[in-house]
Amino acid sequence: MAWPDVVRHPLLSLDGPECRMTAAVSALDLLRPVDFSVLPGWMSDHHAEAWAAFFAGCRRALLAVPKTRSLRIDGLALGRIAEAAVEAGPDLSDTAARSFFERHFEPTAVETSQNAFLTGYFEPEIDGSGSATDRFCVPLHRRPDDLVAITDANRPATWDPALAFGRKTTTGILPYHDRAMIENGALAGRGLELAFVESPIDAYFIHVQGSARIRLPNGDVLRIAYDGKAGWPYTSLGRLLIERGEATAQTMTGDRLRQWLERDPEQARALMQENRSYIFFKELKNLVPSLGAVGVADVQLTPGRSLAVDRTLHTFGTPIFINAALPWGREARFTPFQRLMIAQDTGSAIVGPARGDIFVGSGLAAGRAAGLIRHVPDGFFVLRPREP
Repeated sequence: MAWPDVVRHPLLSLDGPECRMTAAVSALDLLRPVDFSVLPGWMSDHHAEAWAAFFAGCRRALLAVPKTRSLRIDGLALGRIAEAAVEAGPDLSDTAARSFFERHFEPTAVETSQNAFLTGYFEPEIDGSGSATDRFCVPLHRRPDDLVAITDANRPATWDPALAFGRKTTTGILPYHDRAMIENGALAGRGLELAFVESPIDAYFIHVQGSARIRLPNGDVLRIAYDGKAGWPYTSLGRLLIERGEATAQTMTGDRLRQWLERDPEQARALMQENRSYIFFKELKNLVPSLGAVGVADVQLTPGRSLAVDRTLHTFGTPIFINAALPWGREARFTPFQRLMIAQDTGSAIVGPARGDIFVGSGLAAGRAAGLIRHVPDGFFVLRPREP
């Protein structure tokens, strides 16, 4: 899906055009070639799992060659490798998959600590309804027909460069309604309601993650995904609470934020409206239940293997090996996280060459696990296509 921006916002993150421009300017020569033996845990990783995620992206790459980004991972070269991957087939053993990656790629170490950080995100799964009821009365909206993406060609001269969308009117393009305006009825009566959930907090967390599984009263599951946003820059509620002394960076998690919001609905509403960004959704059909929503690379996300990256720097479909210690697994104990990931998603808060957002999975447990991940990686390695 070729949307210009998505919302894979962690609760604590750097964000904004200043961070993005700094990262882009300094990203030209950051990749230092190394040997696979330098990658901690490379030999013990379950490469068949990474292969499944990589293979799904390869089938997509045959239809549309990935665009080469600032780190110069060649999209055409990835396209050639995709052809070889499809010939190899979807089911490879760990050994065969590892051999394929070693044969077609060379590892490079990202040589910067700028914005180096790992977070986690997930696909919420929550009860809801396709129509408003006494219980389910908070709407999730479809994309309005007057929402337009802002480019260099149509951007009004006085506009902040951070504004990514606007509102098309008969007199020109205006800033779109922000969160407070929409929650106060700016879109009412236009038939844009896609689904309804129980609380504004539930809706907010769906906005933050950019996708959801809505369990309908008849037992069906409605899967929705990002389809644009109002255009206003994202503001991290976690960061606001830290700045106001309500928590520390060490204690702020997704659960902690939700607990704070649930204590006082009026304060929660006011705080959430300080994040002026508002997300629009569309329904996705015929998805594989065991996989996540469709990422920006137009591939369903694989739990623990799909990675959201800075889209201005990384070419989608690139394998990236991460070495870190993360609270991973059912008991969230700190364990080595040494595994091959595939760049298949992005987010406006994901800024920098060593900045990654790990797709954890779907549902409540995945949400709790994702909210605990906010750590600096020990190593961030981009696999670059070898010369033919």
